[in-house]
Amino acid sequence: MQQTVYLKDYQLPAYLVDTVYLDFSLQPSATGVVSSVRYRRNPAAAAGESLWLDGQDMELLSVALDGQELTTDDYSVSESGMRIENVPECFELTIATRINPEANKSLEGLYRSGGNYCTQCEAEGFRKITYYPDRPDVMAPFTVRMTADKAENPVLLSNGNPVAQGELDGGRHWAEWRDPFAKPGYLFALVAGDLQCVEDQFHTSDGRDITLRIYTEAHHIDHCAHAMASLKRAMRWDEQRFGLCYDLDLFMVVAVDDFNMGAMENKGLNIFNSRLVFASPETATDDDYIAIEAVIGHEYFHNWTGNRVTCRDWFQLSLKEGLTVFRDQEFTADLHSRAVKRIEDVRLLRSHQFAEDAGPMAHPIRPASYMEINNFYTVTVYEKGAEVVRLYHTLLGSDGFRRGMDLYFRRHDGQAVSTEDFLAAMRDANDIDLAQMQRWYDQAGTPKLVVRMAYDEQDATCTLHVSQSCPATPESSEKQPFLIPLTLGLLLPDGKAVPLQLAGEEVASGSSRTLLVREAEQEFVFTGVREQPLPSLLRGFSAPVELDYPYTATDDAFLMRHDEDSFNRWAAAQRLAMRTMQALLAGDTSSEVVLIDALHHVLTDAGLGAALKAEALLLPSEADIAEACSAADPGLIHQLREQLRVNIAAALRSEMEALYRQLSTVTGFSDEAMQARKLKNVCLSYLVRLGDKAACALVYAQFEQADNMTDQYAALAALADCDCPERELALAAFEAQWRHEANVMDKWFGVQAASSLPGTLEHVQSLMAHPCFDARNPNKVRALIGTFAMRNPSVFHAADGSGYAFVAEQVLLLDAFNPQVASRMVRALMNWKRIEPARSALMRAQLQRINDAELSPDVREIVSKSL
Repeated sequence: MQQTVYLKDYQLPAYLVDTVYLDFSLQPSATGVVSSVRYRRNPAAAAGESLWLDGQDMELLSVALDGQELTTDDYSVSESGMRIENVPECFELTIATRINPEANKSLEGLYRSGGNYCTQCEAEGFRKITYYPDRPDVMAPFTVRMTADKAENPVLLSNGNPVAQGELDGGRHWAEWRDPFAKPGYLFALVAGDLQCVEDQFHTSDGRDITLRIYTEAHHIDHCAHAMASLKRAMRWDEQRFGLCYDLDLFMVVAVDDFNMGAMENKGLNIFNSRLVFASPETATDDDYIAIEAVIGHEYFHNWTGNRVTCRDWFQLSLKEGLTVFRDQEFTADLHSRAVKRIEDVRLLRSHQFAEDAGPMAHPIRPASYMEINNFYTVTVYEKGAEVVRLYHTLLGSDGFRRGMDLYFRRHDGQAVSTEDFLAAMRDANDIDLAQMQRWYDQAGTPKLVVRMAYDEQDATCTLHVSQSCPATPESSEKQPFLIPLTLGLLLPDGKAVPLQLAGEEVASGSSRTLLVREAEQEFVFTGVREQPLPSLLRGFSAPVELDYPYTATDDAFLMRHDEDSFNRWAAAQRLAMRTMQALLAGDTSSEVVLIDALHHVLTDAGLGAALKAEALLLPSEADIAEACSAADPGLIHQLREQLRVNIAAALRSEMEALYRQLSTVTGFSDEAMQARKLKNVCLSYLVRLGDKAACALVYAQFEQADNMTDQYAALAALADCDCPERELALAAFEAQWRHEANVMDKWFGVQAASSLPGTLEHVQSLMAHPCFDARNPNKVRALIGTFAMRNPSVFHAADGSGYAFVAEQVLLLDAFNPQVASRMVRALMNWKRIEPARSALMRAQLQRINDAELSPDVREIVSKSL
């Protein structure tokens, strides 16, 4: 039975590693691995401990200590590793193992993808390659030698810099790589195969020339230009924003089709899921282009925040991931629209992370325990972790944050550290008390910030009463107050902003400022307020909290028109739409008029950018609406939300059609053109809801005439959810055009799996037999099964429970060979307690069905916590 690992039990490693030498003899089903590792006892650890090495799923061939072969009496081997008693203070241990990359369908450790060898070692995959202390606080420089069949594997890559290569008898060849920077085993990488590369150069600000290479199979080589340009932008941005230069002579990216994650930051050799590398206007949408740029940046930024400074243990995962997500968010914001980027990030956080905080898998960004670390690569660790890093940036300002980052790197370069070390660097660099920030790391849940306003006309004062609380979560029912930056403004009835002056201050400071909420209850008094204002609260989403203020529909419509903060204009639109949906669920249609009028002003506001208009027009998702209900009825939510979309489209048809025609003249791939396409396609998604011949013809015309994937895919997605003749024509045409492009076909699978039309489940089941679907490929599973389970609530939550039974069946099948992917799919069943009773019972029954089977630790942990 899988044991629970606790943060409180952390102990220093008993032995440190000085050097690692790995020798691979690559064979598809019988790869030999010889590891020669120099160990020394850790003087800071407890004395007298035996040597423990993690290891699993390998054939052990031999063990030698300082050249002397050991017998089975000298060591013991279990399913999880090897223990050797009575080792010297310093010694070299040589271990020979044999592994089977061809049979490795878990995509962890060393496996084959499309005939190429590839590794994925984070979090605990290195132990499937050799016996080793597979923990992030054991760091060493690696030298790697590979031999392989030259015809099948002309390219041999590993971390660091190439140092030697040569030919061997029998058509084989060898190469040796050396990484001079100490790293843990999880950052080890090896790639071997028949690959070609795109090469470029980057001149660093400290005067060095870096060779950049992106490797892929030959037929994809012309789809790598955007990824290469993104890499160069990321390198320059990191130099300019944080003063961080690349440190090796060579930086490589390899794109593979079979990969559990989006990408992996292995030192000098980043391995990417191919969907986050390949791009051309014909095959990738505008969103794909931005996502590729962001993930290329994210993995490159890990070179310092994750590689040069890494995690002491896996409980500190957000130390590298939350920090690097913040960095990639800032990268995208600096290159594109900062306001739109903030809205997109907060929408993801509210939809997914807030739901996670409210569910059975709620955990702090630094968990106190885990059964399976793969289950904690979550939106809490990544996205909420990034929000906590953003709190430092808000509290300290850009210059103060940079001082903290500089000190962090000076102190900890080459070390494995904890979140306390990051906090200490921020505190010490700015001479400020940040002790309360630690609660963001240790307490789970989404804080609720309640704000009430009292206006005194005689004294011309405005008093804000602020209180905070946090609901009970599995790890704790008692929560201490958080440090919450509350950024706000006050708007007068004419829409103008009030100069903000707190009682006791001599002069006003501006129309927006940040208050520090430290206590469970506080008051803030503003003076010189001559008319009763409307507060604009939590501007820029200054903290990851739920805001409670008694805004009316009229208030939200006012803020949508007048707020100087772009984020809060969008937030007001979301509140108004959510209020309208909740009223419709209660049988009240009166607020529809206010929403439609507000959206009319959005559409016709000449001063509002196209992308911001598009964001304001997007209604809260069905999942978001369900989260706001105590016992959600997904079928009713879908029905009412669809009718609301139809009503909006009918009321604003002329405005949307005019805007659509106007925006259709914009071409190219500038930010302006991408924003225009975004708004145009949001209008199209509304117009198709009308379902008449003219609307369907308009959408199909765009599908046929599109010269870019953004427009083609938007039209396909609109038609896939519309019961019209053009639907089948578009789906068949798209398949015929793109059936040989694997990543594009994922879009085709996805739009069908997301359709709310009758028969969708049966169609999804039939698509599993499609020649382009492969259950062993995580991208295909996510596109078809994942989309159905996570993005099609009306069909997934069918009243007869058929959607639940289908997903449960797929989880059990997937768990047999890829527990990581299975554990992602089972999360769709996790929040059964928030659904109305009849469906809730059916969901729970399927969870119990899964629980009764033989399961991996990955799935077992989620199911047991959910039940």
